[in-house]
Amino acid sequence: MDKTVSPARAIDGILTLPGDKSISHRYGMLAGLAEGRTTISNYSTGADCQSTLGCMEALGAHVERQADGLTVIEGGALREPTGELDAGNSGTITRMLTGILAGQSFTSRMIGDASVSSRPVDRVIRPLTQMGANIEARDGRYPPLVIHGSRLHGIEYTSPVASAQVKSCVLLAGLFADGETIVHEKVQTRDHTEIALAEFGADIEVDRKTTRVRGGAQLKGRELVVPGDLSSACFFLVAALLMKQADLVIHGVGLNPTRSALLDFLVSMGAQIKVLNIHLVAGELIGDLRVTTSEVRGGVIEGALTAALIDELPALAVLGAASLGGLTVRDAAELRVKETDRIATIAAGLEAMGVKIATAPDGFQIAGKQQFRAAKIDSAGDHRIAMAFSVAALAADGPCTIHDAGSAAVSFPAFYDMLEQIAK
Repeated sequence: MDKTVSPARAIDGILTLPGDKSISHRYGMLAGLAEGRTTISNYSTGADCQSTLGCMEALGAHVERQADGLTVIEGGALREPTGELDAGNSGTITRMLTGILAGQSFTSRMIGDASVSSRPVDRVIRPLTQMGANIEARDGRYPPLVIHGSRLHGIEYTSPVASAQVKSCVLLAGLFADGETIVHEKVQTRDHTEIALAEFGADIEVDRKTTRVRGGAQLKGRELVVPGDLSSACFFLVAALLMKQADLVIHGVGLNPTRSALLDFLVSMGAQIKVLNIHLVAGELIGDLRVTTSEVRGGVIEGALTAALIDELPALAVLGAASLGGLTVRDAAELRVKETDRIATIAAGLEAMGVKIATAPDGFQIAGKQQFRAAKIDSAGDHRIAMAFSVAALAADGPCTIHDAGSAAVSFPAFYDMLEQIAK
């Protein structure tokens, strides 16, 4: 599907976003493992998170999707699937669910689409093999995966990359391992898995960059609410910051401290953002955001900040081009192995719109005060690229066409409806 997006003069309105994609994945998997009923309000409507539910159903969980947005999951002991487990476009599933499957008593096969099949998973195979797992992968590092369930033992593992998915995979495997599994991080990544494990009743301890989980705990179903997705909110925040007139309120957004680096960075650039009505739900902070007309300076993203903002970098690249001082991104080699090589697709999209960008193996540099030209943009089937350049189109000098804009449905099916709602 191609989508034409016309320029806007203002961003104004009130939005309530679908549930956080990262949290939805984790709740869906853990609810499938937990004894009894779990009810999840505001579970993500994105195709990726629906793939998680499909995988858990194939593994024996009963999933009921109700009309009011409530998802009800009856979980318990997993069973051997009768067919392949399809991760769709989700690298999160291939990495995290592999940790769960490694400790089962059966063999399972996991596949994905062309994008997932080109994304390496050896970074999770290595620690799982240390735990006693037996996993076959194409060329030793790519899906499809054949996971022969094995008896696992706990390990002490220091992750060589800043990846919440690697950490989560090892911790989830640790639920089924003998003894204690310990994961050390050099850079703290998002902690949704640790919070969710504690909420479901896992035997877990967290001390800053070290997490310990003990095998054998019985998870219990419970009632949960998924906060609005801050990564999705990023696109609308950037849209508002590109406009000369803006007053946008986004209700019920997740404000987890390991994710709030986005807000801190935007404020450091000069964004006028207020956080209102903060409260705690199932261990996760939730609040409302209000963004108003702002003069945005430039910035530098590197080191630990890069790891914290890795999913938001496509949208921030757009903002950087329009800012006063531009944007420099370093230490972002991880972008090369996302749904696309996002350094390349960001550069291609910006260059098509007449924006100058210099790329490096692990990042890019964009000068500020640049004008977006009307253009045809190829999203390359990457949901975050499609949404980022749809936002850029709002500030262009004419209508832009986004090729394969339907890829936004991977994480945010209602994105274009909401964008049209607030673009004036």
